[in-house]
Amino acid sequence: MEDIMENELVAVAMQIILHAGDARTAIERALDCIKEENFTEAKAKMLEAKECIRLAHVSQTEVIQNETRGKTYQPCLLFAHAQDTLMTINSEVLLSEKLIDLFEVVLKKIHTDCLEVGDHYV
Repeated sequence: MEDIMENELVAVAMQIILHAGDARTAIERALDCIKEENFTEAKAKMLEAKECIRLAHVSQTEVIQNETRGKTYQPCLLFAHAQDTLMTINSEVLLSEKLIDLFEVVLKKIHTDCLEVGDHYV
């Protein structure tokens, strides 16, 4: 167990996982905002998610840059998991941004069409 704690990739992996998890939480909140048609708040939450992803990438990039400079690390399954988690949640960020934009366009169109025909959209 002591060897694992000495592997410096463990601390980096945990930072990546924590930031990625914070991004996922922000994404979930953003998607919840869509239900209430609060696109301003949804977009604000997506900015939070993107910042969390950026922070996770900073940690990952430092390790990658160190390796290009010749530093070697002990293999670390947790670091591999962290990278997988980061890339998965980054994909969720990209998809969620598109969903928010799509729902905003669709709901504006519905509201506009209802007004044009004299209906009242509640």
